[in-house]
Amino acid sequence: MGYSVTSSSAVSAHSVASVIVAVVEGRGLARGEVGMASIDLKNPEMILSQFADNTTYAKVITKLKILTPLEIIMSNTACDAGNTTKLFSLITEHFKNVTFTTVQRKYFNETKGLEYIEQLCASEFSTVFMEVQSKYYCLAAASALLKYVEFIQNSVYAPKSLKVRFQGSEKTAMIDSSSAQNLELVINNRDSRNGHTLFGILNYTKTPGGSRRLRSNILEPLVDAETINMRLDCVQELLQDEELFFGLQAVISKFLDTEQLLSVLVQIPKQDTILRSSFSIQLLVEMRTTYFGLLDYPSEEQVQQILCLTKFRVKTAESKITNLIYLKHTLELVEPLKAALRSCNTQLLKAYYNSLEDTRFGIMLEKITTVINDDTRYTKGCLSMRTQKCYAVKPNINEFLDVARRTYTEIIDDIAGMITQLAEKYNLPLKTSFSSARGFFIQMNADCSMLPNGQLPSEFTKITKMKNTYSFTSADLIKMNERCQESLREIYHMTYLIVCKLLSEIYEHIHCLYKLSDIVSMLDMLLSFAHACTLSDYVRPEFTDTLAIKQGWHPILEKIAVEKPVANNTYLTEGNNFVIITGPNMSGKSTYLKQIALCQIMAQIGSYVPAEYCSFRIAEQIFTRIGMDDDIETNASTFTKEMKEITYIVQNANDKSLIIIDELGRGTSAEEGIGICYATCEYLLNLKAFTLFATHFLELCHMDALYPNVENYHFEVQHVRSSAGNKEKIAYTYTLSKGYTEEKNYGLKAAEVSSLPSSVILDAKEITNHIAKQILHRQKSTPEMMKQRAAYHLAMRLVQTARNSRLDPDSLRIYLKGLKKKYEASCPAPGKNDEQQ
Repeated sequence: MGYSVTSSSAVSAHSVASVIVAVVEGRGLARGEVGMASIDLKNPEMILSQFADNTTYAKVITKLKILTPLEIIMSNTACDAGNTTKLFSLITEHFKNVTFTTVQRKYFNETKGLEYIEQLCASEFSTVFMEVQSKYYCLAAASALLKYVEFIQNSVYAPKSLKVRFQGSEKTAMIDSSSAQNLELVINNRDSRNGHTLFGILNYTKTPGGSRRLRSNILEPLVDAETINMRLDCVQELLQDEELFFGLQAVISKFLDTEQLLSVLVQIPKQDTILRSSFSIQLLVEMRTTYFGLLDYPSEEQVQQILCLTKFRVKTAESKITNLIYLKHTLELVEPLKAALRSCNTQLLKAYYNSLEDTRFGIMLEKITTVINDDTRYTKGCLSMRTQKCYAVKPNINEFLDVARRTYTEIIDDIAGMITQLAEKYNLPLKTSFSSARGFFIQMNADCSMLPNGQLPSEFTKITKMKNTYSFTSADLIKMNERCQESLREIYHMTYLIVCKLLSEIYEHIHCLYKLSDIVSMLDMLLSFAHACTLSDYVRPEFTDTLAIKQGWHPILEKIAVEKPVANNTYLTEGNNFVIITGPNMSGKSTYLKQIALCQIMAQIGSYVPAEYCSFRIAEQIFTRIGMDDDIETNASTFTKEMKEITYIVQNANDKSLIIIDELGRGTSAEEGIGICYATCEYLLNLKAFTLFATHFLELCHMDALYPNVENYHFEVQHVRSSAGNKEKIAYTYTLSKGYTEEKNYGLKAAEVSSLPSSVILDAKEITNHIAKQILHRQKSTPEMMKQRAAYHLAMRLVQTARNSRLDPDSLRIYLKGLKKKYEASCPAPGKNDEQQ
């Protein structure tokens, strides 16, 4: 197909990744307009996106990180030698362990893409056609993607079988990949296998679909308050109605991976595959006739070909039978799910109940039960599942199948009888065992002392021992296993033909499973949210124009810490949208900042939040700049990395963003660091974004004198003398208070606790005092500035009250009087101008 790049480390990622993505960018004046199409090989849903991106291609990189692709397809013109596009370079830089494949530009054909969608999109999702018919780039990506999937899978999606969805970037909040990593949303930074992440503490899902939905929601939270509140209503009802909660949980936990089942059912082999299969069967018949007619012996190569083809036929047949059993199992759960939802009250749960009223579920199950035994169902264990597949089809439907099953039963009985005879012959406690790799074999729990001469009889071969358990077989048992496999192949082949006929009859109704899959995954996620609430005192969030959290705590830290983390308040409004946080090292600044971002995400996915009360403004973007690491892979120093991250925030932030900055300018000199911090703060102050800025540069704290929307907060510490009375230690309270920190030289105090020699500490103190004397006096606020600040705060409070107040007239009057007193107290007395100046 073209140029392909991969790395050895990609192999491990491929074991879990199953998404293929096609990306195409406009040319000339349309450069920056990007179209994407992605399809999960385990889930028959194609997601289309088209959006305008800037020169950093932040949206493209973020979307690709969320999809975690197995393979990325791009046009060959994007990576022509000496003319590689910036988009291609950035994607290859960020996704080093992903396979890249380039295909000819002609396959990115928007007309063909539209034809594909018309042909393949299931009728339930046909409205997507109106959304995408003018989105040329995502249609071009869809065309290349479907052609490529057809090529690698050697199969095509059946007509009107695919779920096609257009996902605009405006429907979800954007969290860039760096922020997702900083906040440990889905992967723990210390140990990727560790569950101490936001995903880990919320994931009580019972199905693979529910788990996937939770992950994608955490990485792309909702921005529509109405949809979020519908989810919160469901969680609230689940918490209030125990019977509904446990009833739903019991049913949901029985569902298998419905999306993967659908993916298998809607794919059909290409014509050449069917022809090859027909040819293979004909070849086998001819070769068997030749062999038994003693006209000629097959060559070794022909024998291997027969074996491979036979194995392929058996595997295909077995897979098809298994999928039908899975389908029957899934359809049988629809009625119990309806029964669990029957008494629900919330709008979303009622909508799900009504969706399950679809008659197609019953029609399919009825057709299946006319052919398949009522007691055939999905079971755990390879032998029991094999038995289910053998006896899936009802008796008297196919005479030859009934004969083959009787033969199979006789062979199984003969095996059990033979092992019983061997046990009596050698007076040993032998029992029949089975594994998918070995077939039937013999097991025995015994000490060596029980065996004559400490040896098993010579009749037994392939002996393995684990502790006191012996596993072995015999020549006769091997032959009987071969007879058993031959009989099984006959059963599978005849069952396969019946199953294929049955599936062709029910195929027209199968698309209602998309609806079922969506319902199951969403219910599973909502049950997971409710479950998380029962384990901690979470509260339902509100959505206003204010970020207000009363006694909120860090949700991940709560799971790690022995004691409950210290709770703190948070308050940001349009009039106080910039908070500077100071405090000594290890006082809790970073934890607090991450806590706010995590609570914001939890609220926007429809989860309850760890707090006594919380109100959030919907954030369209969440940015973080946290950490002091360099990056060896990209040859970026600490300072370079800081500048890249803050540049990205400055270029992309808007009035609806939540910005978290934990230290800035620490990778260069103090003077330059303060200058960069100050300039960045002034730029962000002009936005209406909510910004929380933690710093050790106390010079920034004086910005509140110039800008009334700046608030200072600090983390308190206490000084405790040791029992000897000669040393003073810092005791961290992890409590946030108004104002900036009064602590001086806390870096030196932290250094004292370390093993630095006392002479070095003393020298450091002297030098610090000398430098401190040379620093300018703190800037003082003039009475005029204080009056302006008080008027600004009063105006903002009045606007906020007008928008959100739920107070009755008397309470409102009292509140307004309180605001007036607060304003008067904040204004300097008229006669004190000279004194203060």
